[in-house]
Amino acid sequence: MSTDARDSADRFAVCFSGGSGIAYGLRLVEVLLTAGHEVHLCATGAALRVLVHEAGAAIDLERPDLASLFAADLRARLRVHGLQSVEATPASGSARIRATVIVPCSMGTLARVAHGFSSNLVERAADVALKEGRPLLVVPRETPLSVVHLENMLALARLGAIVLPAMPGFYHRPRRVDDLVDFVVGKILDRLGLDHALVRRWQTPGPEPASPWDEGES
Repeated sequence: MSTDARDSADRFAVCFSGGSGIAYGLRLVEVLLTAGHEVHLCATGAALRVLVHEAGAAIDLERPDLASLFAADLRARLRVHGLQSVEATPASGSARIRATVIVPCSMGTLARVAHGFSSNLVERAADVALKEGRPLLVVPRETPLSVVHLENMLALARLGAIVLPAMPGFYHRPRRVDDLVDFVVGKILDRLGLDHALVRRWQTPGPEPASPWDEGES
C-alpha cells in the first residue's frame, strides 16, 4: 500500500456500528494506520458493547478510549471522535475525507443512512460521503436477510454506496480466523483503491493438481 502522499487524499473515516464482526473494523483501522494513512474513527454505543463482548476490549463504556485498542506507534495518525461530535472532521464536506467505511454496519445504521437520517457522527459522515460523491462502503454482517434489509441495501447501492457484506471466501484455504478477517478487509481495501498483501490473488490453476496460490513457489 502506497504511503508516499501524506495529504488529505490519505484521510479516511472509519465508523463502527453495532453489528457483529468488530474484528473487521479493528483490522481495517490497523492496516490503514500501519500504511501511514490518517484515520478518523467513531463508534456507536452499540458498537462499544460489541467491542467488549466480541473483542474482549477492556474499555469504559461511559468514557471509551478507542485509541488504546491500537499500538502506541500508530496512534499519532488516529483521530477519535465522540458519537455526538457533529462538528468533527468527517461531518464536513470540505474536510476532503477520501472515503468513509462503516464496518461492521448494523441493519439499523444501514437503514438510517439509506433514508437520509443524520442523528449522529456515523450517520452524518455517511451522508457527507454520499452528497460529495465520495466512496461510502458499508459492511453489513447479518443473516438471514429480510426484504427490508435487502431493499435498504438496494437503496444505498442506487445512491452510489458500495455494499460489501462480510462474506469471507474459502478458496484461499484459510487456516485461522485471522485469514477470514483479512479476506474481507482485503476486499474493502480493493474498493478503496489501496494496494495490500493481506491475501494472495487468484492465479489460474496450472496442469498440476496444486493450490492456485502456489504461484511458482518451490
